[in-house]
Amino acid sequence: MGEILYGTPPSRLSFDDRLLAHLKLVIVAKLRRGEPFLLSWERPPEAGSGRMSLWMHPAIPLQFSFAGSRMPAINPVWIEQMTLLANGPLGLKVIPEPDPSALAESPVLA
Repeated sequence: MGEILYGTPPSRLSFDDRLLAHLKLVIVAKLRRGEPFLLSWERPPEAGSGRMSLWMHPAIPLQFSFAGSRMPAINPVWIEQMTLLANGPLGLKVIPEPDPSALAESPVLA
């Protein structure tokens, strides 16, 4: 499990390394353009369940920490779907990884 460390003092948010690698690409692209946005995800039962949301802003300190040493293969369909969500009014939502051979169109974006 990797982590996003966000804010001062940093909040530690745990995500699977594969998911975190994809989130990093979308988050950095948005923040590089100076675009704040909302990041939302569901907490697993072992973390107390429920939903979480975090306001991502370029002025707030941000770090990505990965448990593994290798960068996973990137699924461009997943990146595209999460980027579309991040650019929408509800912000970036963590979604399940789609089949990389699937079309970018997804009911999650409709």
